[in-house]
Amino acid sequence: MYMIGIDNTIAQQPFDDLQVEQLVNNPSMEILSVSLAKGALYPKHSSPKDVHLFVLEGSIDFFIENQMINLTTQQHFSFSKNVEHWVMANEDTKFLIIR
Repeated sequence: MYMIGIDNTIAQQPFDDLQVEQLVNNPSMEILSVSLAKGALYPKHSSPKDVHLFVLEGSIDFFIENQMINLTTQQHFSFSKNVEHWVMANEDTKFLIIR
């Protein structure tokens, strides 16, 4: 029998500085839910895997390779592993990281 599970982590994730919740972690994929309050920073870091970022709500400035990319609700952006980047929230924002 298949069990159906509903997870409300994203909806319940507060806008309190930087919040990161791991939604899925298995050998083939990791999904992170990130919540950033307006003006909050996700400090400089890099990813061990190629990344897909999906903005669920809000607006961020994404800094990578000496470029600033503005991303808003329902936009998707992908980038390569091992590239340093950081994020600043222009308003309360939630996005998914799939890697």
